[in-house]
Amino acid sequence: MHSSGGVTPRHVAVIPCRYGSTRFPGKPLALLGDKPLMWHVYQRCQQAKRIAETFIATDDARIQESCRRLGMACLLTRDHPTGTDRVAECLRYLKADGYLNVQGDEPFVSPAAIDAVSTALALSGPSAIAVNACAPLREVASVLDHNVVKVVTRADGAALMFSRQPIPYPRDSRPAYVRQLGLYGFTPTALEAFRALPQGVLEQAEGVEMLRFLEHSMEVRVLLVEDASMSVDTPEDLRRAHLILDRE
Repeated sequence: MHSSGGVTPRHVAVIPCRYGSTRFPGKPLALLGDKPLMWHVYQRCQQAKRIAETFIATDDARIQESCRRLGMACLLTRDHPTGTDRVAECLRYLKADGYLNVQGDEPFVSPAAIDAVSTALALSGPSAIAVNACAPLREVASVLDHNVVKVVTRADGAALMFSRQPIPYPRDSRPAYVRQLGLYGFTPTALEAFRALPQGVLEQAEGVEMLRFLEHSMEVRVLLVEDASMSVDTPEDLRRAHLILDRE
């Protein structure tokens, strides 16, 4: 998708929120400070300069009611195996040039990173239908943590593989590790393709939805950003997030 004639493409942010998380049930509604986790993500999207509108997408009435009380736009969807499948359903209701899937468990995601993905998506060539933000990993514990998804790229910057294991394996050198952020940009064509494709063996094994594109020979561009955000995957992560919030 290209921006042409000086016209800024219309990009919307969709925050998929699922109540029944295996590791952390009710996570979107878990309080960080005095607001639900998803509220913090919503505010970050609202602060991004290139996002026209922001929506929570959920299949859960409790999350929908919380959105109503907090004044957040909400779309009710069917149940889906992944957040991107949920975002893809939103094509029915939202017309845009690009869709940013902002994971609801990254409360400190940088608005600048959101804008960077929007810009990269607008400037991406015809072979790339998706952009995935990633950030350097500097802690050994995070490299070993299976909740942190690592990515390796081709020489041209496209994704080669995503894994919860430390990749690449440091057999003969000490490589730089990069973590996948829960921040993806898609063209409408990408979302149509994604929901039409079956989950492959790698996606099912790793639980990483971007592998669906790679398994079907579709290109995902990796955009390296400086982002010190964290993903809240467990109650222990939420306790760490409270410490970060107190410092802000």
